[in-house]
Amino acid sequence: MKNLIIIFVGFLILPILSFAQSNQVFDYVSSLNDGYAAIKKGDQWSFINSDGKKVMDFRNDLVLTKSDDGLYPVFMDGRCLIEKKIDGISYFGYIDPTGKVVIEPQFLNASNFNNQLAVAIYLLKEKLGQNDVLGKNVVNYRYFEVVIDTDGNIKSYLDDKGVNVVLDKKYLRLPPKITSKLISENLSAVKVDKDHWTIKKIQ
Repeated sequence: MKNLIIIFVGFLILPILSFAQSNQVFDYVSSLNDGYAAIKKGDQWSFINSDGKKVMDFRNDLVLTKSDDGLYPVFMDGRCLIEKKIDGISYFGYIDPTGKVVIEPQFLNASNFNNQLAVAIYLLKEKLGQNDVLGKNVVNYRYFEVVIDTDGNIKSYLDDKGVNVVLDKKYLRLPPKITSKLISENLSAVKVDKDHWTIKKIQ
């Protein structure tokens, strides 16, 4: 008799719980992409899977991607872009669908993945010498457009010379623009000036 009562109560509670879960209110829900849909609450975002289950806590570091149906974070190849401010400068990295950071924010800009590859702006710090008067190292910062894999390893440099940059929020108010693009699994198009492109093979 006791077991029958437990089963009966369970049948009563289960629909109530299911109804409560299905009636959560969000400010925005995107289409499914890579098996996940972005959901927004206030100024924070999270994701649900194809079963409607939330896969991570709401957070405010996800990078939004412009799509036909709106502006929201997306997963591509199991990676979603995140942004972290350090001394007023934006650095970009990636999380996996559990919310775990798999590529630390280290790039001055980065694209979504496509066929397991992405274009990112890699910052290189060069030590030029030492200022004996101030007792400080003299350094130079230069950034390069690179192709990375889903673990953050650099597969190819897309520009040989790089661009000198002052690592200060006064000069880097916005992330540098990515000018290269991936056109296949082993080819990229690199912009050489306003009206011209060159093709580079990804090693």
